[in-house]
Formats: sequence, structure tokens, C-alpha cells
Amino acid sequence: MSKYSLQHTIRQGLNGLFHICKEELKMTVRDQGVLIFFLLVPLAYPLVYAFIYTNEVVREVPAAVVDENKSAQSREYLRWVDGSPDIHIVSHCADMEEAKLLLKQQKVYGIIRIPEAFSSDLASGRQTRVSIYADMSGMLYYKALLLANTEASLKMNKEIQIQRAGNTTDRQDEITVQPLDYEDISLYNPQDGFASFLIPAVLVLIIQQTLLLGIGLSAGTARENNRFRDLVPIGRHYQGTLRIVMGKSFAYLLVYAAVAAYILCLVPKMFRLVQLAQPGTLLAFVIPFLLACIFFAMACSCLIRRREDCMMIFVFTSLPLLFISGISWPGSAIPPFWKVFSWIFPSTFGINGYIRIQTMGATLGDVLTEYRALWLQAGIYFLLTCFFYRRQILLSRKHALARLQAYRKKRQNKL
Repeated sequence: MSKYSLQHTIRQGLNGLFHICKEELKMTVRDQGVLIFFLLVPLAYPLVYAFIYTNEVVREVPAAVVDENKSAQSREYLRWVDGSPDIHIVSHCADMEEAKLLLKQQKVYGIIRIPEAFSSDLASGRQTRVSIYADMSGMLYYKALLLANTEASLKMNKEIQIQRAGNTTDRQDEITVQPLDYEDISLYNPQDGFASFLIPAVLVLIIQQTLLLGIGLSAGTARENNRFRDLVPIGRHYQGTLRIVMGKSFAYLLVYAAVAAYILCLVPKMFRLVQLAQPGTLLAFVIPFLLACIFFAMACSCLIRRREDCMMIFVFTSLPLLFISGISWPGSAIPPFWKVFSWIFPSTFGINGYIRIQTMGATLGDVLTEYRALWLQAGIYFLLTCFFYRRQILLSRKHALARLQAYRKKRQNKL
């Protein structure tokens, strides 16, 4: 091949690449469905999630009390429970049936039952028992109820120990009730909050899912606009596999570079989530994640035949992907099959790597496994996308040739 023809081929390929990129960006603006998934959902969805969990923890959970003892000690115990920030006693019931009715009506989310022998058991040195009943439709209700009662019982235990110790000094009482001094430190989530725990994972998943939906919708539109339902149209700019894949992916990368900066940097800052990431480390990690998500979405979009197919195929996967990522459910408790299955999706490595970088201040060397996995995924899905688009180009040519032959045959018949 001569130098001139090589330059001409390169120039033609670059012209085709930028033409496809420009057309894909135009389509993003013109197609309302794609615009919603590429811009509106990434802009609004993180805010909705962050606003819902902005309080971080559940406070003042309404609770009912069934005090069968009605002694000074039982009232003191209940005052300590009600004085905690987690529980607010809103009703004193005569029996359990009345309390269960309030729980059923969701006027309260927990019941505290003090037995009739509460004070007599304590006076005689026997162990007594306080029963708590929680609405398990919300795990945080149970957590608040358990913490408040545990703290109240520990406090009452300390007072009982001091009373039974006899004539002792304050220092001796302190050692008696707490021989071992400990300090509770919450690493990487100082508020013990739900938002700091869950929102970073959701933010990463939003990027992958909106790319899947937006690119899938675009592919469905391209097929519906094509006479033969082909993904690739016939035209001089759509003759090469690389120019098509690179042109489309470059357009998506331009859009999602801004979207990712907003979702992964601005939203955590707006809601004061933990941010320990070094900008260079975060940027180096996000690049392979975006590329892996884009090529993964492009490969999956080749399976889409109609616009609505992507909604039925991809939307329901959001919750399962969040669970198998090892964040909302402990990774050590995930069965081996599902752990290996989760490696198919860029979100698994993206979520784990982003949380360690953003929340724990990890360096790129600390997340080297996730970093390499994302580059590997980007390479594999790039090759898979090229393979699918090459097949689509051949199908488009086959259908165009069949159409041309049919036209010629029809014309010959007329003659």
C-alpha cells in the first residue's frame, strides 16, 4: 500500500469516526428517551437517594410499653430508654393485645414488655428479663430498639453492682462497674449512617445502569428506523468496524465524563459524605470503569430489537447487582457461584474500588485487583463489541445486496 493511500485511509477513517460521534451526540439530544437516561436520571436520581437517606440514622422510633411491674425500678428503666435518642415512648398499654394493635396500625414500631416479677427478681438477686418486640419490616427499627434497651440495661446493671458493693469509694465503684475501659471508634463511617454506607455504591451503579438503558434505547431506535431492522445503517461513514465502535464510544465517554464527575464528586460533597479520595487516584480509577461500562453496554445493546426491550431486560437487574457487589450484603457470605457471576459486571469492581478510594482513602495500589479487572473487562467487552458490530455490518450489506438484486429483477421483469 502506498503512502498516499495509507494517509487517505487514515483520513477517511478519522472522518467517519468523528461523523459517527457527532451523529451519536445529536441523537442523544434529539431522542427524549436517551436524553432522560443520559442526563435527567443521572442528575436527579442521586439527589433523590441522598435526600431520602440524608438523616443518616433513624431517631426517635415510636414505641409502646407494657409495664406489668409498675415499680419505681421499672419506671426508672423506661425513663432511660425514653431518654435515648433512638426511642420515643408514645404509649403505655394495659396489655400486649393493646400494644399489638398499635403495632399493626403502625402507630408504633416496637413494644417493650417489663414482666411482673421485674423488681422482685432484682431484689432477690435473680436474673430478670425485659422483652422487646420490633417491626422487622424495617431493620433500622429493630436496631434502634435493641440499642436503646441494651444501653438502659447496662446502666441499670452498673447501679445494682454499686448498691451491692457496700461501703466503697467512687474510684472503687468505677472499677467495679467497668473494670475494662474501651473506646468505640467507627472507621470510615463516623456517623454510623445509612447514607455513608449505601449511597456510594448506588452512585456507581447508577452510571452503569443508565448507560445500559440509554445505549440500549439508542440501539432499539436505530433498528426501528432501519427497513431491515439492522443496527448499522448503510452509508460511506459506516463501513469500518473500528470507526463505528470508537465513534460511538467516544460520544458516550464525552457525555459520561461530565456525568461521572457530577455523580462521584459533586453529589458526595453536597451531602457531606466521607471523601478521602485523592483526585488523581479517583480519575485513574474512573477511566477504566467508564470504558468497561460503555463497551459492556454497547455489547449488550446488540441484543436489543425494540426500544422497550432494554427496560424489560436491564431495569430489574439493579437490585441484584447491588446485592452481589458485596456491599449491601457481606461479600464473605455470598455463595461462590454468585461471586464469580458478579465478575461479569463492571459495577462489582467499580463499587468496591470506588468505596475504598473515596471512603477509606485507598491508593491505586490498594485497589490494584479492581483496577486491573476493569481494564480487562474494558478490553474483553471492546473486542466483543467489535465482533457484534462486524456481524451487523455484514448483515446490513447482505440485506442491501438482496434489496438491490430484487430491484434489478423487478426492473428486468418490467422490460
